[in-house]
Amino acid sequence: MPIQANSKQRMQLQERINAFEQLGLFLADVSNESHESFPEIERAYHHNGWFTFQNIKQALKSWSEALNQQSLMQWTQSYSFPSGTPKKVAIIMAGNIPMVGFHDFVSVLISGHHVLAKLSSNDRILLPFIANKLIEIEPRFKDRIQFSEEKLTKFDAVIATGSNNTATYFEYYFGKYPNIIRKNRNSVAILDGLESKKDLEGLADDIFQYFGLGCRNVSKLYLPEGYDFEPFFQAMYRWKEIINNDKYMNNYDYNKTVYLMSNIPLLDNEFMLLKEDPGFASPIAVVYYEYYNNLSKLHEQLQQKKEEIQCVVSKQNNLETVSFGSTQSPQLWDYADGIDTLAFLNGLS
Repeated sequence: MPIQANSKQRMQLQERINAFEQLGLFLADVSNESHESFPEIERAYHHNGWFTFQNIKQALKSWSEALNQQSLMQWTQSYSFPSGTPKKVAIIMAGNIPMVGFHDFVSVLISGHHVLAKLSSNDRILLPFIANKLIEIEPRFKDRIQFSEEKLTKFDAVIATGSNNTATYFEYYFGKYPNIIRKNRNSVAILDGLESKKDLEGLADDIFQYFGLGCRNVSKLYLPEGYDFEPFFQAMYRWKEIINNDKYMNNYDYNKTVYLMSNIPLLDNEFMLLKEDPGFASPIAVVYYEYYNNLSKLHEQLQQKKEEIQCVVSKQNNLETVSFGSTQSPQLWDYADGIDTLAFLNGLS
């Protein structure tokens, strides 16, 4: 339902930008402190073993770098957000990596609307902690942020993120509202065999950060025929300690056993598995690969499957790509699924 806002409650865009800039400075401090200083980080880890201290701090650091005055102004300068009655936007968040729904949270508030958030059961500690800090920085946000564990009601628009299966559910229940509904996506990398050591080490980050659980993690490689894997595996070795995480190791062992019992050929460096496969969504600890012999045909193939791909890591100049090592550090305007969230929010009336 539309929300009545008096003049004392209203914030100008610049005031909202200033508040998020201050929040970014706070996130930078948190990412640099020991986790003992913030019990919420301890709680988040104990609640979800995939949310290691390193992964939580990586997420905080990435967001602290994004929430700077220049980026916030560049992101918002093309929009003339309505100064009238704000709308309540329901956000149904995923929980695959720490703070994965934070971009939607920031987008709704920066555009002048109100957040009604349903947190994932896997990630229900970090965002309320950060929201409380934002309210401390700018108390007028207090009445603009609501978290709910119940069925969502009395809202004007929906942003929902989930799997292909849950997207069908979302479309059925929320189709009558203005909405953004996101489905499964994966990221891929195109290699030509001429990548530098630095490129391949960046690719290792793209593969292993957050245990490969994010839609921006590379889960599929496209390789030229005759590709030499030796430099690739040397670069991957910087992530060898990942196997010491029990949850990751269990997935590695399970997938390796299943593949070997089925006599499926694998490349194995004792903490990751490479499997030749035409799919995109590889299991944890597994990266799919596929050979190509014609780049133009590969580009056409990827264009046809763009609805399944979040981003492409490559040095190719004739594709929309991201650089090696940067998939988990998107800019504010690097929208999930390529849908301009601010344009959607700006259009609510």
